[in-house]
Amino acid sequence: MAQTDILLEAGTNELEIVEFWLEEEPREEGESSYRGFYGVNVAKVLEIIRMPERVTKLPQVAHPAIMGTFNLRNKVIPLVDLSHWLKKPRVELEPPKVIVTEFNNVCSAFLVSGVTRIHRISWEKVEAPSTYVSTLSEDSITGVVKFEDRISLILDLEKIVAELNPQLGLKLDDSIDWGTHSGYKAIIADDSTLIREMLHETMTRAKFAVEMAKTGRECFEKLLALKRLSIEEEKPITDYVNVVISDIEMPVMDGHNLTVRIKADEVLRQLPVILFSSIITDKLRHKGESVGADDQISKPEVTELAQRAIALIER
Repeated sequence: MAQTDILLEAGTNELEIVEFWLEEEPREEGESSYRGFYGVNVAKVLEIIRMPERVTKLPQVAHPAIMGTFNLRNKVIPLVDLSHWLKKPRVELEPPKVIVTEFNNVCSAFLVSGVTRIHRISWEKVEAPSTYVSTLSEDSITGVVKFEDRISLILDLEKIVAELNPQLGLKLDDSIDWGTHSGYKAIIADDSTLIREMLHETMTRAKFAVEMAKTGRECFEKLLALKRLSIEEEKPITDYVNVVISDIEMPVMDGHNLTVRIKADEVLRQLPVILFSSIITDKLRHKGESVGADDQISKPEVTELAQRAIALIER
């Protein structure tokens, strides 16, 4: 099953998810196996394949969930047992499937029990997990989708890959001279707790005053509040915020829709908007351009993010 060629029109606040399941051991004696449903953005999926016949075990691995590597069209790809990572005892009732992904410019593959279908839904239908649910899942869930007969959890695959290979995480180049600028203010929207914490730390070290938002809607509400304040105090909006940095995949309102709303506002439109996402690729870059984003940067290039934010502000 290759990735769908359907590319949603940017700014409509819609997404497509590949829904899959993990077959778990019965939770109580006498019960049948339990099927948990999960989802991943189609934009991150290259293809869905059968279990490779040959998986080469690695001599030393950072986590026991790493099953090894396999060759897919001359590309060596690591295979992660997603059940093992989530600490779910998997039951194999039928041949498993492998979801091959690409994000953050890295290819990874995840072993799952099976795949249901592709769903097209509005981001408004994706609920942010409660603080309690996030804590229980060790912040590995970024969204909750409620269907009539089940709940599907959107997994934070970036967090999984970053923890399996810390070299792929966000890092700020300490050798950079950030100059004499001070007082630049950024509002950053990202649904991942891990990414928010990293971005806050790294952008602060780059001499930014930072305010965080968990969703595009929360970010836009903060911007509207600052707009009202600027009008009341008769000051330019840039006295309150200088740049907006947004992820694309977020519950309730995504980064593309957020950008559309900012650029449609007579006051907010002067603020530069940078999309900072793991799904920015040559194939999908045109979507950010179509909604008016001033720049687009693929994670995890956080040093480049800070430099380009300063350049946009000073331009």
